[in-house]
Amino acid sequence: MHFSRKEHPTGQEKMKIHSINKVLIANRGEIAVRIIRSLQKAGIQSVAIFDDNDCDALFVRKADEAWPLGQGNLSETYLNIEKIIAIAKSAGADAIHPGYGFLSENPAFPEVCLQSGLIFIGPTAESMRLMGNKIAARLSAQQHGLPVTKGYTGSATELLGRSGEMPYPVLVKAAAGGGGKGMRIVRDAAELSSVLETTSREAANYFGDGTVYIEQFIEQPRHIEVQVLGDRYGNLIHLYERECSVQRRYQKIIEESPSPTLSNEVREEMGRAAVKLCGAIGYQSAGTIEFLVDSNLNFYFLEMNTRIQVEHPVTELVTGIDLVEEQIRVACGYPLRYSQSDIQQKGHAIECRIYAEDPENNFMPSPGIIHFYHQPSAYGIRIDSGIDKPSEVKSFFDPMISKLIAYGSDRQQAIQKAVRAIDEYAIHGIHTNLRFLKHLLLHNDFALNTIHTGYCDVYSDKLTNELKDNRTDKETLKAIVSFLYHNLSPIEHTENIWQRIGYWRANSQFDVIVNNQSYRIENTELAATKLSCSCNGIRVTVEKMNSINGKLQLLINGEPITAYVSASNDGSFIVQINSIHYRCLRNDQLNNKIDYSESNQQSDQGSLYSPMPGKVIKINVKAGDRVNRGTVLIVVEAMKMENNIVASGSAIVDKLNVNEGEMVDKSRLLVHLTDIED
Repeated sequence: MHFSRKEHPTGQEKMKIHSINKVLIANRGEIAVRIIRSLQKAGIQSVAIFDDNDCDALFVRKADEAWPLGQGNLSETYLNIEKIIAIAKSAGADAIHPGYGFLSENPAFPEVCLQSGLIFIGPTAESMRLMGNKIAARLSAQQHGLPVTKGYTGSATELLGRSGEMPYPVLVKAAAGGGGKGMRIVRDAAELSSVLETTSREAANYFGDGTVYIEQFIEQPRHIEVQVLGDRYGNLIHLYERECSVQRRYQKIIEESPSPTLSNEVREEMGRAAVKLCGAIGYQSAGTIEFLVDSNLNFYFLEMNTRIQVEHPVTELVTGIDLVEEQIRVACGYPLRYSQSDIQQKGHAIECRIYAEDPENNFMPSPGIIHFYHQPSAYGIRIDSGIDKPSEVKSFFDPMISKLIAYGSDRQQAIQKAVRAIDEYAIHGIHTNLRFLKHLLLHNDFALNTIHTGYCDVYSDKLTNELKDNRTDKETLKAIVSFLYHNLSPIEHTENIWQRIGYWRANSQFDVIVNNQSYRIENTELAATKLSCSCNGIRVTVEKMNSINGKLQLLINGEPITAYVSASNDGSFIVQINSIHYRCLRNDQLNNKIDYSESNQQSDQGSLYSPMPGKVIKINVKAGDRVNRGTVLIVVEAMKMENNIVASGSAIVDKLNVNEGEMVDKSRLLVHLTDIED
């Protein structure tokens, strides 16, 4: 690792310095790309590892070297410590960076690295072991004077026996969980048994530990975390806080710094508490202490994440400190180069997590092929992404595609920049939460900071219905004529336009179908850079200002608009204006392969299909069983989410078409029911 002379320790400290020339990144996706960026800045070579699904991924192409893990499930690839260590040795790596997720908080990993002569860029195994288990972490926090909520642990039977010791609602959590997984609110004692079972199973699947515990639930809390940084010499600082209260199903989706909730006094008090706890356990490297904050600004220790956080970019932007670079320095043996008085918050940063999911369909995961990708680029905008071109989003990885981070002089400017960037972010082929994020950023409740961690779940139906109402006739008209200009203009096509659509181009009347609704196009006049037509009787003129790689800048009746247009594999086109997608098709074109139904599934309501590619993790019924409306028949896991396949009415299970542990494609028939009664 290369630093300026003045940064080198002297005397005894110098004896502890290790040289790092090559780092293996034991991770994938956007965090691997992010780590590579800091390694390049420090003059350190990077080694990527990849399974067969990631052979052309961005992080693989960005790394100096890339070594295959082969195929198989995660336990055979990204979670296979033995295989990863062997690759690191073969590649001549000096160190390993675990990123977040996967092995990043597994204490066995740094231990094996140490035994193998490799530097682990992260905390010690002892710190991980102590703080990685939520129960042990709570006890440690309590012992060192940090406030905690009331809670207890034990077997499912013991927890049920003690269920009357706390008033409902309570929170059931995976002891080894993180990232919002393995957490459920229970508001009624009758629900507790099934929730304990589900949470324990999810915890065992994701974290290898099925232990759960119950804790007091704070109504409408804020989630605020403090970034800490420590070295091996006992130096510790905090880099202030991030507010992560905008969550859905306990998964953070918008994070910001500084927190708009805290007073300066509480901010400083939380920072001191975080440093105190980290000092007590001898913590080194980057880490995060998470707190819940009630309406009176009382804060309670929640957990510690002994790794780099997904949302670390907002801290980097407001403090100007590269946290990954500091992790590497600490791992080399350098002391911290900052004291607490050096750390200041300047400006405001907001991060939006871009997920492959469908907000208008209960946020169903949306794996599949991205056939068009365009990311924004502007001053004050940072994109941390795992892709840079059309790609496939797999069902067995986390659904996060990228992170959009906006930086401004204050909160309002950061919000404005984030909203503009979302409008310029085009991801076609799958559903994403981009419009939902924009809607939240523009919502009055967000502007007034009246949200809480349960806000998105409480108002989920209202928020998603507002999304559906956003498609106005005026905006739809703009999408139609943008599509027509792109579809008809010879300038927009390198191939022969006549071969493309033949004599149909000259039709005086035809229909355009947009999101299953038909619009009549008449009296079309076309020039090289201009289009004029009537749409449902409304005369519209389109003039081109600029066009490059699917991005059209047009004047529509004199109003400037930007549209992103791409062709789908089914013969339709996606037109995006102001982050809204319109699915368009000329119904007079030849070779029309489009099917406007959601799938080619049978109309028989007794045939229940998989809503997405995934893995069958539980089957609750067998052929011949009688089930009631709402009965969970099968559980399909995709993108770290369990999706329940339920009966739509009282019925008899006629046939099961899958087995537990089986991978299924989208639209796979799972079970057939007969004698259905509503």
